[in-house]
Amino acid sequence: MAEIRVNPTRMELLRLKRRLAVARRGHKLLKDKRDELMKRFLDVVRENRTRREAMETQLAAAHRGFVLARATMRPEAVEAALMMGSAPLLLDIDTMNVMSVEVPVFLPQPQDSARSDVPPYGLASTSGELDGAVGALRKAFESMIALAEAEKAAQLLADEIERTRRRVNSLEYILIPSLVGTIRSISAKLEENERGARTRLMKVKDRLVKRAVAERAAREYG
Repeated sequence: MAEIRVNPTRMELLRLKRRLAVARRGHKLLKDKRDELMKRFLDVVRENRTRREAMETQLAAAHRGFVLARATMRPEAVEAALMMGSAPLLLDIDTMNVMSVEVPVFLPQPQDSARSDVPPYGLASTSGELDGAVGALRKAFESMIALAEAEKAAQLLADEIERTRRRVNSLEYILIPSLVGTIRSISAKLEENERGARTRLMKVKDRLVKRAVAERAAREYG
C-alpha cells in the first residue's frame, strides 16, 4: 500500500496518529451502520414479498371477476360500465428517516366510505361479478401503493448500503493501511536519526574524556 508523502517529523507523526485514530473510529461506526442497514433492508425485502403476494392475489381475484362479468354480461355493457368516472385516488407523500436515509411514505387521503364503496356505474345494468371485480381491483390499488412505498424504500436502502460499503472498504483497504505504513516509516526514520545522534554524542563524549585525561596527565607529569 502506498505511503503518504509527508516530512518525517514528530509533529507529522502525532498528526498521523490522531488521523489514524479518527479513521479507525469512523471505520467502526460505518461498519455498524452498514450492518444495521442490512438488517433494515432484509426486513423491507421480506415485507415486499408479503405485499407483492397479497397484491398478486387481489389482482388475480379481480381478473377472475372481470372474466366472469364478461361471461354474464354483454362486452359492450362491461366496457361502458368501466368507462364511467370514479372518485380520484389522492395521496399525501411524506418521508421517514431510516438510518439517515429519507424513505417515502405514501398516505392515501381519507375518502367518504359511503361514496368510495358505491361503484361509479348503475347497478341495474351490471352483474354482481363486475361489482366484486371492481372492489377487488380497488383493494389491489391500495396494495400497489403499499408495495411501491416498500420497494422504493428497499431501493434507497440498497443505494445507501452500497455507498457505505465503498466507504468502509476505502478506509479498511486504502486509508488505514496507508496511515499505518507511513507511521511505521516515520517512526523507523526517527529512531534511526535518534540512534545516529546518540552515536555522535558518544563519540564527542569520548573525545572530550580523552582530552580531559590528556590535559590532567600533562598537568601532573608536566
